[in-house]
Amino acid sequence: MPRHTTGRTPDQVKEVSKIEDFRDLHRQVSVAGFPALSYLWPMKFLDEAKVYVRSGDGGNGCVAFRREKFIEFGGPSGGNGGRGGDVIIETVDGLNTLIDYRYQQHFKAQKGVNGMGKDCHGANGKPIVLKVPVGTQVFDEDRETLIHDFTGLGEKFVLCQGGNGGFGNAHFKSPTNRAPRHANPGQPGEERWIWLRLKLIADAGLVGLPNAGKSTLLSKVSAARPKIADYPFTTLHPQLGVVNADGREFVLADIPGLIEGAHEGAGLGDRFLGHVERCRVLLHLVDATSEHAGKAYKTVRNELEAYGGQLGEKLEIVALNKIDAVEPDELKKQRDRLKRAAKKSPLLISGATGEGVTEAVRALAQVIGEAPVSGKAKSVAEVEPWTA
Repeated sequence: MPRHTTGRTPDQVKEVSKIEDFRDLHRQVSVAGFPALSYLWPMKFLDEAKVYVRSGDGGNGCVAFRREKFIEFGGPSGGNGGRGGDVIIETVDGLNTLIDYRYQQHFKAQKGVNGMGKDCHGANGKPIVLKVPVGTQVFDEDRETLIHDFTGLGEKFVLCQGGNGGFGNAHFKSPTNRAPRHANPGQPGEERWIWLRLKLIADAGLVGLPNAGKSTLLSKVSAARPKIADYPFTTLHPQLGVVNADGREFVLADIPGLIEGAHEGAGLGDRFLGHVERCRVLLHLVDATSEHAGKAYKTVRNELEAYGGQLGEKLEIVALNKIDAVEPDELKKQRDRLKRAAKKSPLLISGATGEGVTEAVRALAQVIGEAPVSGKAKSVAEVEPWTA
């Protein structure tokens, strides 16, 4: 394919050639049937970001005097400096990731304008607003000190206040000081590094070992379309879906699977468990085709308790999934094992065929309660049905 070079400098022609060569390589790799490299695809989910913020400095005060020809007693006329802009964090609708802060980490508010003569005060600097999804937590640079937790839509928090503007010499005029010749400089703004950490707001959360059928169940009960395959760790980031249970709506979160030692970093680790801290109830799925359903249940329970955050104390509904893939004798044996380990009778469901799924959804809705917990579920529940 010819490369168009009309009206371009030699450096621009080289850059265009590099880009087109890169695209040709990507196209050839895809056609050849090889999996595309991960960095060629846009990031879908980001739940943590480090950001530098700085509020604006205040404007300096001005030293000036009136010196018009016919003003017999000209006095000081220096104006005050403007106030620097604030750094504000606001929660907005339509966001469920911190991907906006992946490629831009520095945010600075506008400085205040300096004062001028003729008693002209400087304009205030414009604030800068960082928009984040509901459920975002703001931590100090040490990643332990919580500054603010955003749990509501439209919530605003002033993270760094702008510096005050300095006084001009007109401010210091007095009967004993008729001609002040000094002014104040503007105060500097605040600066800091912060960590933004997202914990998704969901009413119920799906937990279990990898390949337990969580994504299949989510796709069955909601309009979400997560990746589904017959190998572990197909879910690499949390998925959300809105579930309808007898006319009531609630948000269900699919969390990537846990394995033994996840709290020590094994597999995907426990980095995504923070997203279920706000859930009212957990739906624990156990694979009926596993070697031992009771041991599989205890493995996940141990990781939940090791993580902390009161996950081990949350209300839990236990379900034995993939019952269509085992023989009746094996199903009975697995059910008894899971019942002894969980100390409660598990639900029997099949995400593939839909057997028992309605009962599981109704059980979740009953535990969640009448009022939806999250604003996202509430907004969906309040939408009036479309009519012609």
